[in-house]
Amino acid sequence: MSSTQFNTKNPLFWIVFLFSVSIVLISLISVVFPAILVSSEPQIPGVIDSSPNPFEVGVWAGPLITTNVIVFIITFFYFKNKLPSGISKLFEKLFKFEISKKIATIILVIVLSAYIIVTIPELQTDEEWADFPPIEKRISESIRDNRFTIEDAISDNPNYPIFEPHTNYTLLIISEKVFGNLKVIPFLASIILLITTYFITTSITNKRFAGIISMIVLIQSNVFLSYDTSPTYSNFWIMFYLLSLYFVYRVWPLSPIAYILSIPAKALTAVFLPLSLYFILRSNISKNKKIILLISTSVIIIIGGLALVSGSIGEVSQSEEFDEKEFWMGFTSFSYQLRFDGLVILFMLPLIVGLFIASRNRVKHADSLMVLISGMLIIAPIITAFTDQTNQPYRFVPLVTFFAIGVGILLSRNRLD
Repeated sequence: MSSTQFNTKNPLFWIVFLFSVSIVLISLISVVFPAILVSSEPQIPGVIDSSPNPFEVGVWAGPLITTNVIVFIITFFYFKNKLPSGISKLFEKLFKFEISKKIATIILVIVLSAYIIVTIPELQTDEEWADFPPIEKRISESIRDNRFTIEDAISDNPNYPIFEPHTNYTLLIISEKVFGNLKVIPFLASIILLITTYFITTSITNKRFAGIISMIVLIQSNVFLSYDTSPTYSNFWIMFYLLSLYFVYRVWPLSPIAYILSIPAKALTAVFLPLSLYFILRSNISKNKKIILLISTSVIIIIGGLALVSGSIGEVSQSEEFDEKEFWMGFTSFSYQLRFDGLVILFMLPLIVGLFIASRNRVKHADSLMVLISGMLIIAPIITAFTDQTNQPYRFVPLVTFFAIGVGILLSRNRLD
């Protein structure tokens, strides 16, 4: 599948859009009616019905509907050339606006410096997450014995699950040994994530201004800021995964390596493989590079599948049969886990529609971002339907990251040939 073959006559074009917009719309249902997907239990005769009202309106319902109606009306009149000339010219200037490399570097330094200065005090605060004590104990024991986690697994406990987050433990041990603080390297990983967001957006859009916008969208996210210095729920996994996508263009042999490192940081990234495959296929790199990258990721799939079959993942999660109710309830995590990320909730649907329009205009990777965003949204219901795991807020950092990149792509001037 080459870039030049992807157009409005290709069924894949419509499949990607219809799938993406459907997943987003289902996710937004729980924003308007928070209880509608969790109130499906039949009422027992003679028992007082204590289930929530499925049509009780959520706090974000009004702003969501109002914002989307306004955005789509403006978009309709814009493409029909019905907007006042002054507003139309303002939009045209925004889409064409670009900054020099020097200005972009200055803005990048200012934004990152402000973020670092504001965040540094967090490094001296105690970690309050309930899952932190076992991690702290594990790190302390490894440092005391002067060993790393893989050595611990082999020498101390042969039954220890190999799919533990060894990448995280190793980096946390380094953070404690070098800086005397478990939060330093997680903080550095978050800074790298911000920088990578800028560069991957700039590479895709061929526009430095778009990269700055994407980085700012990510840096204002409540979900991102809640875990940016956390050793318990660090951003190592999404940092390595995003680097794997960025390396597809810049240093393609490193892409599989970065991806492999993301899996022992968080085994959930193994599920991202179909998303990576699509991104690679839609990339305008040589056919030979695509083949090598696809083979590399396929090997990862095979190894991961064999590990799952052999049960070597251990006690990470208990497999279950598909639970339809849990599947639909999984969509509600979008509304309550991102309830403090109003920008994402309000503009998720306009973004998907905007990326669809950008795809029709042959904007590079607009369709890939639709796949990445909808893929992140569907993963939550799949996890709850097939495992005993719950959907924690930190798992939405990748969604917010791709949302930010998607916003930047709407400002792209990079078209497919």
